[in-house]
Amino acid sequence: MSLSQEIVDEINILMQFRSVTTLDGIKVHSTAPQSTREAAKRLYAKGLITQADGGYLTFAGIETAEHAQLLYNMLTLGDAGRSQPETAN
Repeated sequence: MSLSQEIVDEINILMQFRSVTTLDGIKVHSTAPQSTREAAKRLYAKGLITQADGGYLTFAGIETAEHAQLLYNMLTLGDAGRSQPETAN
C-alpha cells in the first residue's frame, strides 16, 4: 500500500496549521495550485476543516492533524523522537 498524491496533498494542508487547535486558521488562495485547492475541498467534505478554502480545524481535524504531526516527527526525528526505555544500573 502506498499513499496517493491526493492523500499527500491533504496531509500537507493539515501540516500548514501552526497549532492543532481551533484558534489558528489558514486560507488556500485561488492562486494556489489546483491540487492544493482540491485537497482543501476534500478535507472540508470529510469534516476536517471548516471552509472549502481552509478555515479552521474541526475537532476531527485537530485529531487528524495531531496524528499527521506525530507521524512526521517520528519519520524526520527517527530515534530522537521516541522515548527511550530506561536501563537498569
